[in-house]
Amino acid sequence: MADGAPGRLPGIEPVAVIDIGSNSVRVVVYEGLTRSPTPVFNEKALCGLGAHLATTGRLDDDAVKSALTALRRFRALCDQMRVADLHVIATAAAREAANGSQFVAEAEAICRVPVRVLTGADEALYAAYGVISGVYEPDGIVGDLGGGSLELIDVCDHQYGAGTTLPLGALRLRDLTEGNHRKAEELVTEALGSSGIAAQGFGRNFYAIGGTFRSMAKLHMARADYPLHVMHNYEIGVEDAREFVQEILRGKLRELQKRVDISDIRQELLPYGAAVLEGVLDVMRPKRIVVSALGVREGLLYGLLDDEARSADPLIVAAEELAYLRSRSPRHARELVRWTDRLFESLGLEESENDRRIRHAAVLLADIGWRAHPDYRGEQSINIIANAAFVGIDHESRMFMALTVSHRHNGVNSPGLPDRLRSMVNSRLQERARILGGALRVAYLITASMAGVLDETPILKDADKLVLELPKSREALAGNRLASRLKQLARVLSLNTETRIIG
Repeated sequence: MADGAPGRLPGIEPVAVIDIGSNSVRVVVYEGLTRSPTPVFNEKALCGLGAHLATTGRLDDDAVKSALTALRRFRALCDQMRVADLHVIATAAAREAANGSQFVAEAEAICRVPVRVLTGADEALYAAYGVISGVYEPDGIVGDLGGGSLELIDVCDHQYGAGTTLPLGALRLRDLTEGNHRKAEELVTEALGSSGIAAQGFGRNFYAIGGTFRSMAKLHMARADYPLHVMHNYEIGVEDAREFVQEILRGKLRELQKRVDISDIRQELLPYGAAVLEGVLDVMRPKRIVVSALGVREGLLYGLLDDEARSADPLIVAAEELAYLRSRSPRHARELVRWTDRLFESLGLEESENDRRIRHAAVLLADIGWRAHPDYRGEQSINIIANAAFVGIDHESRMFMALTVSHRHNGVNSPGLPDRLRSMVNSRLQERARILGGALRVAYLITASMAGVLDETPILKDADKLVLELPKSREALAGNRLASRLKQLARVLSLNTETRIIG
């Protein structure tokens, strides 16, 4: 077989970001610089560069050695993966330490590219970009909790305010307080209370970014026995969050922590992350906590895009890419979008802008499981959609898409999803998923997944009938199985059916 990777998007080259943080050093290699970048490699080393910075003013010698060793490996991996563009950034520890410039010089020699030492304002901006790039119509305060600092910045849709940096990193808090959680809580409350940006968060979302916040979210998922293991856009209600942080601070979750895949270093920092989140709840009084898996690294890449690329919908971009890589006909998938537009308009089904975009994404993904055995196409599609690295979508919308494609394969009267996953979708969207899944079942019998047919064969509502129009040239497509599928869809809509031959 020919060399190459047909499962990779053509015409783009890998881009990588090495992030030298106060706690970890990480490399992420992305498939390319796109609106919805897909990681192809991700590795971190917990070096703890900023572990004693607050008291010594220097990067720890052993931590520096560990970080430089990690950077040598990461540079070698980037060479091996033929990375076309490598970006190296460093945050609070490198910019504040007395020996930070020496460390940066050694890092540059290893990485063979400049290391950009971000200011606090830079970190806040890229954190905002990360949320803007990955959350649909965000509105609230972004909080990026690192080892050395907490960056806060206001975002509303694609707009953002001026960011601020507070000395509230998890490592710094541990160092300053000598492990005294109560003192850490006092420091957090004082710093947030004197920050003007905190008042802007009242009644709005708080978008949590950073490894410590992600570890807390992972623990919360285990505590709640949450059925979907997707970090991005995971939501925690305010009252639940208050109870959760108190359980961490009082050591009530230690047994659960042992069963959750969280590194020892991250486990040690959980109480300090809890102290920060408690301060956010008390001072900002947000509407909810929303976890963002996209942060400074993804924000950096978003900042490199031109205006046209930034304006694209990342969910639709990702769905189109997956349709290109896994469906029988990407062109057919795009035609299905137009075909369902006509159907939903004819049925008079009201849709919000978000309803419409998640319908489009579900349609684009309707054929990604076709290589599986027919009995398992629905199950495979559910697994892909439920766990894919989609952004610009909340968990309910994600499960609507999975439910739709399940109905497309398994029938409109099937449960579609296991009860715990289906319960994540409200009753209105469950019914929409049945309608859309039923329509897709009809469409694929008309076309056999081939492009160039759907524009000529609409399904439209006419009075109390659901009418399939076939041109004279395609009359032979009519048959009992197609009529049966049409009737199944019509029953969901409480309509009768008719097939009309046109011309």
